[in-house]
Amino acid sequence: MDSLVKKAKMGDPDAFTELMQSQMQNMYKAARSILHNDEDVADAVSETILACWEKMWQLKEETYFRTWMTRILINKCKDILRKQRNIMLMEEVPEVSSRDSEYENVEWEEALDSLSEKYRLVMILYYVEGFKTGEISEILAMPESTVRSRLARGRQQLVKEFA
Repeated sequence: MDSLVKKAKMGDPDAFTELMQSQMQNMYKAARSILHNDEDVADAVSETILACWEKMWQLKEETYFRTWMTRILINKCKDILRKQRNIMLMEEVPEVSSRDSEYENVEWEEALDSLSEKYRLVMILYYVEGFKTGEISEILAMPESTVRSRLARGRQQLVKEFA
């Protein structure tokens, strides 16, 4: 992957396309855990891809590409949520989220949905995306001890909910 990142940083559109395609499933899962709506997920992913292309030169270390890209994705998701809250406040209409019946692991999704966003996001990044606590700390811009405590509290909530 590092060689693709280097080529993409030099402006190779084919390398960038291949790199983004290799990360598409990871981006979808992370965005879906935050947004719960396929249209919003598609918007967040496409905005992330565009932002990565425009700012690829800002990436300092090729090995941190996935962390950097996930941080951008999370920020795009938060932007979408912020816009939805503003619209909801103006229109005073509750949002109805669509559910994807073909989601690979419905039980896991339901379990994560029972958690508050601060725990759910950390759990997705750790268990689904495979990031280490230090990487999650960088992505979410919080101390690593906070990441570890949120993982522990998220697990505790899951045990209480499903035990």
